[in-house]
Amino acid sequence: MKRKIIVTGGAGFIGSHLVDKLIAGGNEVTVIDNLSSGKMEFIEHHDQDPNFKLVKLDMLELEKLKQAIKGADMVYHLAANPDVRLGAENTKVHLEQNIMVTYNLLESMRMNKQQNIVFTSTSTVYGEASIIPTPENYGPLIPISLYGASKLACEALITSYCHTFEMRSWIFRFANIVGERGTHGIIIDFINKLKTNPKALEILGDGQQRKSYIHVSDCIEGILFAVNNSDEMANIFNIGSTDTINSTQIGELIVKEMGLHDVKFTYTGGNRGWKGDVPKMLLSIDKLQKLGWNPSHNSKSSVIAATRSTLEKQ
Repeated sequence: MKRKIIVTGGAGFIGSHLVDKLIAGGNEVTVIDNLSSGKMEFIEHHDQDPNFKLVKLDMLELEKLKQAIKGADMVYHLAANPDVRLGAENTKVHLEQNIMVTYNLLESMRMNKQQNIVFTSTSTVYGEASIIPTPENYGPLIPISLYGASKLACEALITSYCHTFEMRSWIFRFANIVGERGTHGIIIDFINKLKTNPKALEILGDGQQRKSYIHVSDCIEGILFAVNNSDEMANIFNIGSTDTINSTQIGELIVKEMGLHDVKFTYTGGNRGWKGDVPKMLLSIDKLQKLGWNPSHNSKSSVIAATRSTLEKQ
């Protein structure tokens, strides 16, 4: 069935892959993006498609946002500032671009009497979890980054709007998503460092930070599978792989993919890469697996595939 779908942040890394999949499924898709971190090149191949529309809009402008989303059956809300590290330098950015933008979207939906919202959250809402793999019902949730705090605040706004105004939500807490069109993160950082100096690689922290990585193609499949197979008032799912890889191992994989030899690894020290970095993260995906979904990549193959697609584009 053809549906009218809004994708906020649809010109971004994950958003553009979602747009590709939704349009391929025969849906009518409107992307709302201010292009602050999204890129036209990620979505311009849809320009001539009658089922595609781009609205350049700052979502802090409530009235314009209300008009832009009117008539949609489903809103996929991916617009956010995705850089976890930025919060330590600019304390306002995640408040405005994550929390206020989400509030404006929910208000617009309420005024338009629209009911269905999909929200992309993050593993950082769990903070430094004492239970690993971490399930969706873990608590208390104590984020250690302003980014994680902002996403948790968004989750709370969404579930309370759902309860108060008879809406439905699907909330996805992501592991590290990697793949083609990625714009930041450890793989991009390492490749850029090695291109600058092919003989040395500086790794933040002690290189033992161990986390789960999932390829963007699996991420999109997981989102759409859960949306089609769950219908509670608030459906909350982790999306990740079932294993982990550490920073040093990622460095070794990238060095190999770049065909480099005798690269000296150095470390900045400490058990975390930056303020707000969670040194160990592995999400339980039992809930999604019980519905019948499994990722096709593990952490290692996700990193290798992402490295190859990034190198091809550079």
